[in-house]
Formats: sequence, structure tokens, C-alpha cells
Amino acid sequence: MNNRILYITLFLSVIFTACKSQSGVQLPKDPKGFKLLSEYKIFQGNLTELMPVEGVIPYDINNPLFSDYAEKARFIWMPEGSKAIANEDGSIQFPEGTILVKNFYFHHKEKRQIVETRLLIKFKEKWEVYPYIWKEDQSDAELQVAGGTVPVTFSHLDKEISFRYTVPNKFQCKNCHNADNILLPIGPQIAQLNKIYSYQSGEKNQLDYWSEIGYLDYNRTTETPIMASWENANNDIASRAKAYLDGNCAHCHNSKGSASTSGLFLKFTELDPMRWGICKTPVAAGRGSGGRQVDIYPQHPEKSILVYRMESDDPGVMMPEIGRKLVHQEAVDLISEWIKSMDASPCK
Repeated sequence: MNNRILYITLFLSVIFTACKSQSGVQLPKDPKGFKLLSEYKIFQGNLTELMPVEGVIPYDINNPLFSDYAEKARFIWMPEGSKAIANEDGSIQFPEGTILVKNFYFHHKEKRQIVETRLLIKFKEKWEVYPYIWKEDQSDAELQVAGGTVPVTFSHLDKEISFRYTVPNKFQCKNCHNADNILLPIGPQIAQLNKIYSYQSGEKNQLDYWSEIGYLDYNRTTETPIMASWENANNDIASRAKAYLDGNCAHCHNSKGSASTSGLFLKFTELDPMRWGICKTPVAAGRGSGGRQVDIYPQHPEKSILVYRMESDDPGVMMPEIGRKLVHQEAVDLISEWIKSMDASPCK
């Protein structure tokens, strides 16, 4: 009887009906989530320092989603003894109980303000999203399924910017994290993770590190895809532009995303110029076209709908539709220069 009880206990810990790992990380008993971020025991000490407990691994990606110039600190935790598997398309299949953590923060006068922490947790083969808004005193973050706004002042390029930062609600998150109406992570993909990260033990490629610690079943080779960083001027402008659009647009603009009917597919691996929008008329843009006829008009960013929507802050025009209020001017400049660099191809 004692052996049977032990077996049942171990089984329940694996499927996480109630879970506490050896590292101290805790999962809620049901998909409703904990009320406070601190209840997950992901971080130790002063919560604002975002110091992960053992087993919670920091990571970064080559091309993060623009979020009104917010800086981000990402972490991942997986249950002991489990690991992720790389799919042929470069996506990653994570095990039951995985927690993906993304903290959004701003700096102003050497002070850091954390505004939100988003958790993605895999429960019973389904991902659930949890938006946590930090208290004004930065003592903890509270679950806010309906999202909210936070007043923010930050410094950027010697300028002081003040605005109300928007935390999307739980259902808005699903609009972007959508593949065939299934909620999935966006950032942690093979090509995005294929980069060097500075761990406490030293610098190492993230894919290699995840494999070494048992978080990922994958052997990196010279053929492993890598996404160029749009911020690295050493990369050619086409690679940078396509990487930026992949990181910021392709989660919707792909054959399985919420913008699949647009015919505009912006994965950095896409080879069809028409799918990239070159001389392509929009399926339905309305006033979002700005009177322009095609998505990308080679050598003419001023005639390209893509640029028009990127440089707009009108909620009915701008792209992406959610997740930003400010214009990412550096990206507008990059995409404009890319379009200028294209071979002349008058669109008819």
C-alpha cells in the first residue's frame, strides 16, 4: 500500500495538479493562476531584483517584440526531469508545467520601474497566459486578467518620454499568440535562441546551454538556423529588416496566424516576394492603406502601406494593432532604408 501511495504522489507531481519543484518553484493547482507573482517562488530575495531561484534560467532572443521601448528580462523553468523538443519548423515543443516569464521595465534617472510580468504556463497540453501588473511600490505584482494601464516616464536617446503604458488583457494576448486558434509561445524558437548569452558561469550559446542542462533535446550544428539581429549594423539590411518584421509581425502574418487571410507572410525564411508584400495590393486595408496602393513599393517607402502603418499611432491604422502606443522610429527608418535599397520594380 505504501508503494502505491508513493507512486500516486510521484504521478501527481508529474502532471502538476499541485506542484512544487526541488528548486522551490510552485505551480497553482488550477489554470486560474496565483493572485500574486511572488507566490510562484520564481525569484528569490527582493522581488524587484528579479534574481531567479535555482532551475529558473534567464534567456534572450535575437529580435524581441517592440513594446514601447520597454526593456525585458526573460526566464524559463521546466519541471525536473523534463525537456523541450525542437520541431522541424524551428518551433519548440515544451513539456507540461513549463513556465515562460517575461518582465517589462523602464529606466529613468538610474531608477528601474517594472510595469508588468507576463507568464505563459503549460497546463494539460494547453498554454495559459497570466498578466501581472506591478504595484506602485514595486513590492509585488498582481494578476490582472483584464489588463490595465501604468503611467511611465523613461529616458530614450537623451529624451524624456511620459505616457500610459498598456498591459494587454488575457484575451488580447491570445490574438498574437495564435496558431490555428491554439495559444503558443512566440519568442523562444530555435532561430531566435541561437545566440550567445552571458551566464554567471560564462558566455555560451543558449541552445548549447539548454541542451547541457537537460532543458532541450537538440544538437546545434552549422546548419542550425539563426535570425539576424536587426540592431546589428554588421548584418546586411535585408536580413535585418526581415528579422525585425519576423519578430514583430510574423506571429500574426503567417499561414496559421490571425492575419493568415491577408496573404502577407512575414517569416524571415519566406522566399516569395509577393508574400513579403512587394507590389502586392492588400486584401482589405480600408483607411489603413493611407491611400497607398501596395504593401511594399520598391525604392519608395512613401508609397508603401507597410511603412505607413508602422509610422502611425492611430489605433485604427497602426501595426501591430496591439502592444504599442509609440512609434518605433528606428524600425521605421530601417524598413524605409531596406525598401529604398531594393531593385527598381514599378508596381502596376
